[in-house]
Amino acid sequence: MEQTLKYALVTGASRGIGRAVAVKLAEAGYRILINYASNSAAAEETLRLVREAGSEGELMPFDVADAVAVNEALAAWQETHAGEVISVVVNNAGIRKDNLMMWMPAEDWHRVLSVSLDGFYNVTQPLLKGMLLAKWGRIVNVVSLSGIKGLPGQTNYSAAKGGLIAATKALAQEVAKKRVTVNAVAPGFIQSDMTADLDEATLKKQIPAGRFGKAEEVADLVAFLCSDAAAYITGEVISINGGLYT
Repeated sequence: MEQTLKYALVTGASRGIGRAVAVKLAEAGYRILINYASNSAAAEETLRLVREAGSEGELMPFDVADAVAVNEALAAWQETHAGEVISVVVNNAGIRKDNLMMWMPAEDWHRVLSVSLDGFYNVTQPLLKGMLLAKWGRIVNVVSLSGIKGLPGQTNYSAAKGGLIAATKALAQEVAKKRVTVNAVAPGFIQSDMTADLDEATLKKQIPAGRFGKAEEVADLVAFLCSDAAAYITGEVISINGGLYT
């Protein structure tokens, strides 16, 4: 990398896995662009932790599913950072609206798919040119066990994450010659706000490791995939689920 500063954009970085990834990448020397949809107080806490980790960051509020908002935010950043490249993108933003398919409102179907799939396109596509010109980049998509196995009550979420897995594999082949890697991490049950409504005591009995994972464990994997040491890994979907294999 031939730039003075290293920048990483983490979507959905105000809490949970996104926050842990932001802090871990800060420890690795990246300046973190902290994307969030609405919880500014939580995003500010992530920024505090990024600074505590010895780096610097910026808040970047937008809904990843809103193409206009994403383009405006990225264009505004580029105007004030001439010549700089966002060389790492972690597409972590995602939402669950669980329901059996027969009871699922159309808006819940479309919203879940839009955040994961439109969000991936809206954030990643404008940043690809900079990575390709720099001949270095890392794109990591946070998917899910649900996208590999399919889980009842999550037809929308499974479809969204399954689609993102396929997109990961396709894009990886398009950009590999320019030293840009594209990978996905597929967490199982991780302790976070997103899983707070789940019955952990019952579910952990299904997990060979006997517990839910920690956001920091997912962040360690993401940080490795963003490193030079992972230069020959691309198009992969790496499960991190305590042995809960399909």
